[in-house]
Amino acid sequence: MAHRVQILDIENVTHNVRRFRFERPEGYEFVPGQATNVSIDHEDWSKKKRPFTFTGLRREPHLEFTIKIYSDHDGVTNRLSTLKKGDALLIGSPWGTIQYKGKGTFIAGGAGVTPFIAILRDLADKGEIAGHRLIFSNRTEQDIILRQTWEAMGGLDRLFVVTGEKTGRFPAGPVNKDFLREHVTDFSQNFYICGPDAMVADINTALKELGADPTALVFEH
Repeated sequence: MAHRVQILDIENVTHNVRRFRFERPEGYEFVPGQATNVSIDHEDWSKKKRPFTFTGLRREPHLEFTIKIYSDHDGVTNRLSTLKKGDALLIGSPWGTIQYKGKGTFIAGGAGVTPFIAILRDLADKGEIAGHRLIFSNRTEQDIILRQTWEAMGGLDRLFVVTGEKTGRFPAGPVNKDFLREHVTDFSQNFYICGPDAMVADINTALKELGADPTALVFEH
């Protein structure tokens, strides 16, 4: 079932990431980490559905997406960048396999952090963020999505990785087996992984080779 929801607010998060807040249909519930299929309520775009992850808190009266805009081609995200307050989206039911199952390390590449936004915000909102870690890899420092949010989460252990420039402030990556061996001391914990498909596959393989329990690896299948 598709729900038509009106955009309430649009905010720039980084140079190419925007936060969209929009109406919440009555009775609409999601679990942090879940996504839904989204299209633009326009005759030329309503059939072009793309998955986006909810990034707001469950207790908030509105819903929220945090979306990286790809302006190099005329796709859905580029079209989203032209929308304004009052325009409408079409959303489906929530779905997704990235769900919280206990304390652990979250490993994200670029926009792959989006399923973790709602999970970590929910934990912080409940005062349960301590004991979790975020390893977040981006090409440049300015690409770090919600950096101030992560830095403001007291108790969250953060490790930003920058692969496309040398800043002297962050490890250069890439996040591979050698990196994980150096920066992770406990492989018996839960690991949450999201990013480009190749990155997720490589990290899953590396973690298992380093002793992680395959059942403790949470990722989108």
